[in-house]
Amino acid sequence: MDYTVYQLLWLFLFYSFLGWLAETVLAALKRRRLLNRGFLSAPFSPTYGLGALLFAIFLPELREDPFFLFLLGMILATFLEFVTGVFLERIFHQKWWDYSGQRFQFEGHICLKYSVIWGLSALLAIFVLNPIFLTLVGLIPRTAGEIALLVVYILLGVDFVGSWAAVLQLHGALSEPTHISRFLSRLTHTLDTTVTRHIQRRMERAYPSLERERLSGKQAPKVKPERFAQGCGFYKLAALFFIGSFLGDITETIWCWAVLGKLMSRSSVLYGPFSIVWGLGCVLLTALLYKYKDRSDRYIFLAGTVLGGAYEYSCSVFTELVFGTVFWDYSHIPFNLGGRINLLFCFFWGIAAVVWLKGLYPRLSAWIERIPIRWGKAGTWVLIVFMVCNIIISALALDRYTQRSAGDAPQTALGLFLDRHYPDQRIERVYPNAKIVD
Repeated sequence: MDYTVYQLLWLFLFYSFLGWLAETVLAALKRRRLLNRGFLSAPFSPTYGLGALLFAIFLPELREDPFFLFLLGMILATFLEFVTGVFLERIFHQKWWDYSGQRFQFEGHICLKYSVIWGLSALLAIFVLNPIFLTLVGLIPRTAGEIALLVVYILLGVDFVGSWAAVLQLHGALSEPTHISRFLSRLTHTLDTTVTRHIQRRMERAYPSLERERLSGKQAPKVKPERFAQGCGFYKLAALFFIGSFLGDITETIWCWAVLGKLMSRSSVLYGPFSIVWGLGCVLLTALLYKYKDRSDRYIFLAGTVLGGAYEYSCSVFTELVFGTVFWDYSHIPFNLGGRINLLFCFFWGIAAVVWLKGLYPRLSAWIERIPIRWGKAGTWVLIVFMVCNIIISALALDRYTQRSAGDAPQTALGLFLDRHYPDQRIERVYPNAKIVD
């Protein structure tokens, strides 16, 4: 079943409210008092809404195989929970939930018990709750529903900005001399007596650790970088993205030549030998496993196998939904899942994780940090602008290729431009394995 954007927006609200309600009830039973456990002041927990969107987008095609639906739902939601937990900890230097006391937990962000609950929730959402919610949505007149969505999302946006500013102020983060911090500082100063203090008191009641940190005066020390892309920050990950995209394209090209006996393009974009899937994969593996690079090879292999498989599956679904095109099909390989991933290539992701973190990353990291800071920052932004334009042009050309395959004539000057400069022959030369799907 394919969901419309209108339906997805409603599902996000429904599940955000259900998640907030469940957390509030559990907190009330545990602490014997009512507490708003959400980040927002409104009764919504966006993490649950995002999890439901992942289920609705990536899992409907697995309805005929409930086991794999459960398994992939567990992996996707656990990954979302882990990324959210790490992101909040990086920003606020504080865990917003901690599973350290649970068995089979990882860094306090995720644990097996709740991962299983996520998997069961995926089954419940796909088979039971989504049909009920969408039936209710169908009873709402479309115009009234669109107006309601617009109003609610505007209010949620204001709520998010206010809550974010209040928590940053609570941590003293607004003293940083950046454009964002100055804006938030003015915002929180304006709302200080009416909104911000109320939000801060609510946060401290719901998350006592935030109050303890504020009283202790802990703040992250300011460290002036001595080298370009020091540590594992934005510039390091950006550089690794471009390096990984290039190396991934070259690796796949050599693999195809060795196995199939012919050279073919494996690039994701029209200009340059760059495989976006590999570049983002390098960033993903580095960002999530950087702290554990000193762990055993077996540990990294297992983590890379699971993360790589989930990532490749998500990329396959995303490209099919957005472009109507399948760029790889593993249906002929044993132990495949919908032709999107297979066990052998998941093992390759695990091997790649070990080779990357144990062998390539330390050397590449050292080389990147030798770049002069000024040249490194300027070069990074030049490459980012180039790649963004490259991706946009490639996406437009692919979309027009799909339209041409359906017999649609160009309706705009842009369509004529794309037909003239990016004909079918050029698209099929860059993407030789692309298949148009309904």
